[in-house]
Amino acid sequence: MELVLIRHGLPEKVINEDGSPADPPLSDIGMVQAEKVADWLKDMQIDRLYSSPMNRAFQTAQPLATMKNLDIEIRDGVAEYDQQAGHYIPVEQLKELDYDRWKKLMNGEMDDIDFPRFCNDVVETIGKIVSENSGKRVAITCHGGVINVWAAHVIGFEPRMFFNPDYTSINRFKAASTGEKSVITLNEHFHLLG
Repeated sequence: MELVLIRHGLPEKVINEDGSPADPPLSDIGMVQAEKVADWLKDMQIDRLYSSPMNRAFQTAQPLATMKNLDIEIRDGVAEYDQQAGHYIPVEQLKELDYDRWKKLMNGEMDDIDFPRFCNDVVETIGKIVSENSGKRVAITCHGGVINVWAAHVIGFEPRMFFNPDYTSINRFKAASTGEKSVITLNEHFHLLG
C-alpha cells in the first residue's frame, strides 16, 4: 500500500492567556496552500483520506476531500504533540523568537510533553491505518512531528525531529503486507513553487 502524509497548511499564531488548548485555524496563506496541494493531487487515485482532529489538519484535508469526493476520517493518534498546549507558534517563527526552545524541539527535548508516548501513539495509529488498507493508497493530513516520527520509524532512526517539512508538503511511503516499509519521497512541495 502507499501512504501519503500531508503536513497541514500555515496556521494562525495563537496564544491563549488562560492556558486552554490552542487549536488554530489555517491562515489565509494556509488555505491557499491547502487548495494547491489538492489541485496537485487531483490526478492521483486516493482510496481513503484521514486527518488529525486538529483544525489546521482538518481544514487542509477539506479541499482534497471535496475534489476526491471522500469522507475525512479522524484519527486522534495523528494529532500533534502540542495538542494540549495553550499556544501555537509556527515553527519558523519559533526559531526566530526563541532559538533555544526551537533547538530543544528539534532534538525531541520537550519538557512538558511525553515525547515517547507521542511517538508510540503515532506509530501505532499509522500502523493500524496501514494494516486496514492493504493494496490501497491513503492520505493523512497531519503535522510535522507526526511526519518526523513516522519517517524515523520507517528509516530506523531513534524517534526525533530530524527535518522540518514544508507546509502542505507531501511525504510518501510504501508498506508491504509482509511488514517492510520504505520512504518514496520526503518534503515534496512542487505545488508551492511558482
